Amino acid sequence: MSQRDRRMGFRIPYTTLATSFVDDRPVRILVEDLSDTGMQVHAVTPRAPRPGTVVALEVVLPDSDDSIWATAQVCHRTSDELAAGLGMRFVAMAQRHARRLRDYCLEARRAHLGGLLERIRAGA
Repeated sequence: MSQRDRRMGFRIPYTTLATSFVDDRPVRILVEDLSDTGMQVHAVTPRAPRPGTVVALEVVLPDSDDSIWATAQVCHRTSDELAAGLGMRFVAMAQRHARRLRDYCLEARRAHLGGLLERIRAGA
């Protein structure tokens, strides 16, 4: 299965530090991208959870002071000696947090597509 096939939603490039909780211990993660269904993150290899592990997450969206809390399952993991790349799929989230995340993703996609359309129009 290709990486494209695993994803259920279009990922928005978004780099930020976030906190995951693995076995009730905080683990700092670097978010690479996210969608309304999941995200790609990086964690220090010895602390990175294995595939199948369900973790709690706290992520702050741009232009917001409030955190989004969710639980996610690690779907895949690629590791080297220093860092592990983790693909996570959201499995539970408060309805208002899911709505905020969905709205952010829709606006980011709309802005991206609007920028593409402008470039096409400028080239024509």
